[in-house]
Amino acid sequence: MSEMNPLNSKIIFIIGMMLWLIVRIPYQRQQKQNTIVDDRKTIQEKAIRLLLLIGILFLPLTYVLSPWLNFANYDLPIWAHHLGIATLVPALWLFWRSHRDLGENWSSTLQIREGHTLMTHGVYQNIRHPMYASVLLLCIAQALLLPNWIAGLSGFVSFSIAYATRVDREEQMLLNRFGDEYEVYRQRTKRLIPYVF
Repeated sequence: MSEMNPLNSKIIFIIGMMLWLIVRIPYQRQQKQNTIVDDRKTIQEKAIRLLLLIGILFLPLTYVLSPWLNFANYDLPIWAHHLGIATLVPALWLFWRSHRDLGENWSSTLQIREGHTLMTHGVYQNIRHPMYASVLLLCIAQALLLPNWIAGLSGFVSFSIAYATRVDREEQMLLNRFGDEYEVYRQRTKRLIPYVF
């Protein structure tokens, strides 16, 4: 068989998304209990989060659960299916590990909490934004597992916009909070890919 089975790919993607959401649930609960000392949640921030939700969850689920986006389907070889799975697994692991290493410091928006500490160990030892890296990997897996010009690529498009408009603001917030400590950390690490980018 030279082409991938779309149903198998859809099932694997759905399982991946369910695991993704399960990882985040306890941290979202914990986040509600923390006291916020610096909140930079703006209309732009809310719009970016909505865009990510549409690109990574809503459009893929529409494609998986209905025929509405089938007009934009394309064919992929079987190796793309395998590469999609191979990309999804480290995306899920990195997403889980990023949350675990951050612990109480995690926030879904641009916020600093009371008692916030700078995370420089675990997966944060070599890259400053492993959670963004995990989302990037998820978006690559999405494009490989969902062969559809809309649902497959919507995650990558929304992530690119979110990354371009958010990461500098996040780093500035951390620089304001931790000063030289964050600048030293920033100088010795990469944003997304260790030793590269």
